[in-house]
Amino acid sequence: MTLVSSMQIALRALVANKLRAVLTMLGVIIGVAAVVTMVSIGQGARQAVAAQVQSLGSNLLTIFPGSAGQFGVRQGQGSLQTLTWEDAEAIASEVPEVEAVTAEFSRNAQVVRGSENVNTSVSGVTPAFPEVRNSPIDNGAFFTQAEMASRARVAVLGRTVVERLFGDRAASPLGATLKVNRVTFTVIGVLAERGATGFNDRDDIVLVPLTTAQRRLFGVDFVRAIFVKVRDAGQMTVAQERAETLLRIRHRVTAGEESDFTIRNQADVIQTFQGVSQTMTLLLGGIAAVSLLVGGIGIMNIMLVSVTERTREIGIRKAVGATRRDILSQFLVESLVLSVSGGVIGLLLGIGGSRAISALAGWATLISPGSLVMAVSFAAAVGIFFGIYPAQRAAGLDPIVALRYE
Repeated sequence: MTLVSSMQIALRALVANKLRAVLTMLGVIIGVAAVVTMVSIGQGARQAVAAQVQSLGSNLLTIFPGSAGQFGVRQGQGSLQTLTWEDAEAIASEVPEVEAVTAEFSRNAQVVRGSENVNTSVSGVTPAFPEVRNSPIDNGAFFTQAEMASRARVAVLGRTVVERLFGDRAASPLGATLKVNRVTFTVIGVLAERGATGFNDRDDIVLVPLTTAQRRLFGVDFVRAIFVKVRDAGQMTVAQERAETLLRIRHRVTAGEESDFTIRNQADVIQTFQGVSQTMTLLLGGIAAVSLLVGGIGIMNIMLVSVTERTREIGIRKAVGATRRDILSQFLVESLVLSVSGGVIGLLLGIGGSRAISALAGWATLISPGSLVMAVSFAAAVGIFFGIYPAQRAAGLDPIVALRYE
């Protein structure tokens, strides 16, 4: 008997018991839909995290001060005040793999314009900030090296600050004056929107020249972080090693002594986040796959019932020449049709569910062809696995006993 004939017989048997077939497929439908939806959420989360990290700057090394220790107790990272703008300049001039460097010192401060005032993050940065941190200017201009050298009182605003001080997110505040900690600044630019990461609104920020922040606003001579843009992703490790060696020399850190700073490689951060996201994706997919196994048990149960109901039919087919292989393939194909049909329906529901979650909840979802193929293949495997026993039982029936069955 050909495969086409087996499929025709299987379809006729399923159509004869439509409700039972639908209820049997329900477990597979739910299982496949759940797998597709959960995996798409996990993959979407992984892609979103990678995009957010990349948006902080491409080929980026981030250098933080180390942590101080007192009486055997280690304080938080950044408790040391060891990094300076001169360190950043040295890295830019002495590490050949480096394309650009910026440094940052930030604190929350009260920003006032007329009767409006907000408490926001005020960051002192350098003219290389837009290039290194992937933060282009949307309106106006960024401050120059001359303005930084002269400690000019100029500011660049994020869109959230514009909205809170000027009443309209799309307003143009160029030329307006505002006060930061009672020091008057002139607005010269507005950053392009960068969006939020978790609970952190990256548009709720005021940027001023680093020297202005250090001397006029906060009275410090150190920086909180140095950001290094490397020319090529393949040079990240070399650049990190050379920057670390240079800073250890500048900070007079002796051999065997722990560095008073920490360097984070963006590629390592992305890899760590993606590893966590992949683990969560596998966990979600595994939990959803349990319902597929339940659906497979339902298929085996119905196939056993079908074998019992069609015992006399099996006997007649064997009596007129059907081989054991014919009977085996007939019931295996029937089980496969049930599982694959349920898989295809579940696939469509899963795609629809992923898009609905993305639209209603705002979650990032990613439907990859690989996950779709995996879900349907798993459904087919479930159908074959749980259909083997009923098919073997049907194929092993004695034709004489089967013909006597009522």
